[in-house]
Amino acid sequence: MSCTSCSTSGGGGCSGCGSRGRQGTGLCPSRMAHDWLFYRNRHEQQADVVEVIFKGGRKAFVRNPDQFDLITGDAVLVEVDKGIDFGHIHLMGDMVTKRMKAKEILPDNAEFSTIVSLATLKDMEQAEAIEKAESDAYPIAQKIISEADLDMELVDVEWQFDKSKVIVYFTADKRIDFRQLVRDLASQLHARIEMRQIGARDASARLGGLGACGRELCCASWLTEFKPVNNIAPKVQSLPLNPTRLSGLCGRLKCCLNYELEQYMDALADFPKLDTYFKTERGNGRISKIDIFKQVVWVEYPDYSLDMMELQEIRQLLKMDTPEGKVQAHAKVFEAKN
Repeated sequence: MSCTSCSTSGGGGCSGCGSRGRQGTGLCPSRMAHDWLFYRNRHEQQADVVEVIFKGGRKAFVRNPDQFDLITGDAVLVEVDKGIDFGHIHLMGDMVTKRMKAKEILPDNAEFSTIVSLATLKDMEQAEAIEKAESDAYPIAQKIISEADLDMELVDVEWQFDKSKVIVYFTADKRIDFRQLVRDLASQLHARIEMRQIGARDASARLGGLGACGRELCCASWLTEFKPVNNIAPKVQSLPLNPTRLSGLCGRLKCCLNYELEQYMDALADFPKLDTYFKTERGNGRISKIDIFKQVVWVEYPDYSLDMMELQEIRQLLKMDTPEGKVQAHAKVFEAKN
């Protein structure tokens, strides 16, 4: 059996992603992390706590009290609040320990859901049927919201695995009174309704899509957490301040603006600040433009003429290699970060 996503084949399993070749059931999502510590101390990997990923990239730490023999990608049934949910093993062993430590979660003090059992073929078929039910429930929920004339945008409708609860994800700019909406949805879907408001970036992560680069959105493929993107990021990288080009599908600044920001700041520490004035043989000059890739700066003179100078030459003119110059360069980077 071959894997449709990583193009590997094998008799009983898939060596490419650890999902044992069952790719027809959606067990090879792009958000699945590679457990690089899995084969280290294999006999110690069956820890009490593992990380499970559910629909839409929703993750949770769960206990494995029955010590099921698990590997990354296995489908499991998890006991959640008043029901059963379906997910896949995302991380286990030392990777979970490191993730919990980073989130400051103490295993002895936290309350976790528990794994009920490994998912059977019948359970996987039921999960596929639930996906179809979610597709049918979305237009129903959208129609009810439109008729209620509420200032909110429906993002996704998610059935719990046992079909006892429906989670409705939505975005809104202000507080919404959806008490009547919950009653109408419950009467139509015949299940408990949970309304869950999420941010614009979380909505894009659930829906997915293609970015301006032509690739799948980072938030929908591999990004595990959102870090704030400051307005200083495009300025430091000398990008045109065009909101249309700098915004992602979520309407917020693109997450990728942070990827090379630290490298730009480190490189800019070697350059003088823009609009720095200094004396030259041609008169007073002003630094109007810099190029960190070519290691050059452009100097503008009173007659509006431009002259290109090497970085090392301008550093010598401004005495940037002296202790005082290094202090000023450090202050420049500190100012950019703040």
